[in-house]
Amino acid sequence: SVPVAAISLALGGAGWLITWTGIDVSVQLASPRWVVGRTLSIYYALSAGGMAAGSWIWGSVAQNYSLTSALEGAAGALLLVAAAGIVLPVRPWEETDQESSVFHPPDVALDLKPRSGPIVAKVEYLISEENIEAFLGYMRTRRHVQSRAGARNWTLQRNLQTPSLWTETFRTPTWMDFLRLNHRLTAADKEVGQHLLSLHEGEVPPQTVLSIERTTEAIRTRTSTIFSRPPR
Repeated sequence: SVPVAAISLALGGAGWLITWTGIDVSVQLASPRWVVGRTLSIYYALSAGGMAAGSWIWGSVAQNYSLTSALEGAAGALLLVAAAGIVLPVRPWEETDQESSVFHPPDVALDLKPRSGPIVAKVEYLISEENIEAFLGYMRTRRHVQSRAGARNWTLQRNLQTPSLWTETFRTPTWMDFLRLNHRLTAADKEVGQHLLSLHEGEVPPQTVLSIERTTEAIRTRTSTIFSRPPR
């Protein structure tokens, strides 16, 4: 009947608006400040694109078949999406501080330009046998955090001669990318480093060792250029 349909549509519309607003707020709060603009743009593009695609699909069904078929199909699709949420749940979001943390650039002996690179960063940890499982758990989170901020080729290595020595290694294309990576880390991301520090058994806290990659081809080219100059 019309009254039942009107009440159902009103309740469904209210639920849709509340859910839409809640997701919008969650996306903003869960995104680090440096990437929140891009996150929202992707979210809005997918949402608007989904509504446009749904309007076209169900409009075509209603035009070619019947309005009843379109409504039943849309209802079935909603049930399938709800079931997919049970099978493939979204990772729960923990309320954390997403503001960028304070970072002071390290002192280096070379005159690096913003485009100098690639930069290789290594961090060594001394971990006892009983803490390895907890260490690897924090390192999984660390890898996600560093990769999200811009780290590339992230690896974790264990020393064969000294099994308690673990080395975290990652690269950035340029020196500017390395600085941006550290500026992007939030206060919540830095907490992972504090957990790793509590497992470290060395007398000195883990230090980040920075290197810049250089190839022999570049040196040979530069040398050949020097010797190719005619004598004066």
